[in-house]
Amino acid sequence: MASTNLNIRTDKDVKEQAEQIFAELGINMSTAVNMFLRTTIRENGIPFALKLETPNELTAAAIAEGRRIASDDSLNVI
Repeated sequence: MASTNLNIRTDKDVKEQAEQIFAELGINMSTAVNMFLRTTIRENGIPFALKLETPNELTAAAIAEGRRIASDDSLNVI
């Protein structure tokens, strides 16, 4: 199997913190990234849940108002 290089950009602090955790696990950054890539292939997708954050108060109020308006038959004009 041929190998290739993968160059990525990340925040310096993120890299350092991740390297510290990987060192404690006895692996390096390359091994960790390869684990992620192989798991992505095996799972046929991102190997963890991707979630939208809970909307803030203003956004939640706007969503609620939009839903109220959408369900109010007196406001729906055809």
